[in-house]
Amino acid sequence: MNPEKQLYLNFDDYKKVSEPHKRERAEAWRVAIGLQAVDGLQVSDYLKQTAYRHIEGEITIDEAREQVKQYYISKTKHDDDDEDKSEADMVSGNIAKLIGSPSFTFSAAGVMAIHRAIFEGVFKHAGTLRTYDITKKEWVLQGDTVMYGRWQDLRMALDYDIEQEKQFDYRGLSMVEIVEHLAKFISGIWQTHPFMEGNTRTTALFAIKYLRSIGFECNNDMFEQHSWYFRNALVRANYKNVAKDINQDYSFLIRFLRNLLMGEHHELKNRFMLVNPPEEWTKRADSGQAQDKYGTSAGQVQDKLYLDNPNIVRLVQTIGEQQLSVKDMMHSVGLKGRDNFLNLYLNPAVSGGYLRLLYPDSPRHPRQKYLLTVKGQALYHELKKLETK
Repeated sequence: MNPEKQLYLNFDDYKKVSEPHKRERAEAWRVAIGLQAVDGLQVSDYLKQTAYRHIEGEITIDEAREQVKQYYISKTKHDDDDEDKSEADMVSGNIAKLIGSPSFTFSAAGVMAIHRAIFEGVFKHAGTLRTYDITKKEWVLQGDTVMYGRWQDLRMALDYDIEQEKQFDYRGLSMVEIVEHLAKFISGIWQTHPFMEGNTRTTALFAIKYLRSIGFECNNDMFEQHSWYFRNALVRANYKNVAKDINQDYSFLIRFLRNLLMGEHHELKNRFMLVNPPEEWTKRADSGQAQDKYGTSAGQVQDKLYLDNPNIVRLVQTIGEQQLSVKDMMHSVGLKGRDNFLNLYLNPAVSGGYLRLLYPDSPRHPRQKYLLTVKGQALYHELKKLETK
């Protein structure tokens, strides 16, 4: 490896480079490596070097994954932590490939496919539902366990949660209400715990894919830097103990998602989630400002819905609850030049996650139209509220 390029072994440095494909590859690897922390795993230096070569375009993602696999097959000197590092390395490569792929199936079979893709070559049971009931002693619960789904009901539970989400109507909801709903949906998928191992990593990838599919551009640094917090927040969202006067608490997961989707800056500390913690562990920094129930002060809020691009705002207001063709939208905004409309209005709105195709699998459909995504609907209704004030 060229020693002059060692600087970029810190993947954060790729946030500064001009080539978008390198930034995207580096982000995928950062998230993939960061998610290993949910199971207390760390990747090897060899994996980091291989990831670097993929980011630089020297090898493909599949070549990177194969090189990692062969590294452990051919290794002659074995260390005590080889088994853990092998899992972390191979899973990281699989996750990096998944994040870089736009494909996604929103179904129980899709959840199983994600698990299979993540743990291919690692677990023999990759993509297979568990066949026994489980409990797990959790640090955040002082050794108690969440009540996970019965193994006989796993497929039914996944089908039910996903079908309910497909039918859920986001129209008219504020961004805060959308985040609160998403917290309950994601925590429900995790609580089913359909697999023998790897449930949190699977839930994280499923959440990233789903959020992208409904228009949100996730700040994936959250999964990289706070994957252990994400897991503990899911635990607290699904733990109830009436005898100890403890109810399910979604607030920790909502704080994570508000940081992820709304650009807020909640302090995410695992010790805040411990049940019955020492008093000194519960203290948070107090800004001295009025806060909402999640501890957000007005100065913290950086809602991504309020844009500097007036063209996107105008297009979102134009479409509203309708489904419009390109010709209809051009007429509504008063533009005759198709290229200008595409470059200044439509493309930024689509790439920003505010608009989607009515027939996404057939871009050249003769009756193709555009409508708002969930993110676009949230912006539309926030703008309507502002008009009435």
